[in-house]
Amino acid sequence: MSIRLRDWIADHEGFRSKVYEDTVGKNTVGFGRNMSDVGITLEEGYYLLDNDIKRCLADLEHYHWYNRSPRGVQEALVNMCFNLGITRLLNFKKMIKALEGGNYHVAALEALDSTWSKQVGNRAKDIAAVIRNAK
Repeated sequence: MSIRLRDWIADHEGFRSKVYEDTVGKNTVGFGRNMSDVGITLEEGYYLLDNDIKRCLADLEHYHWYNRSPRGVQEALVNMCFNLGITRLLNFKKMIKALEGGNYHVAALEALDSTWSKQVGNRAKDIAAVIRNAK
């Protein structure tokens, strides 16, 4: 594929970062990717996932309670950030206070004592177990 061809199609399609309905009612994103019929490949899915994880890492690296936590807890927090977004994660004030004090058992309980936990079920239990068992 030539760069010229790519740029030509990109110019005709235009770029949209969010899903929109095209002229025939198909959900579309990017440079005209028909999400309704074509979707994405597994490789593209992992590419997006990797970028989202990088964004979560960048969001969390500013907080001492994240940086001071053991690796497993950091990974659990990235998982929560991925699911909730940084803004909603920061609303877990009691959990964060427990993390600041290195009290991972309480932090895990606080993660479970939330609407989020009820919404995601086993995911929250799994994340809380990793936090609780921090070394």
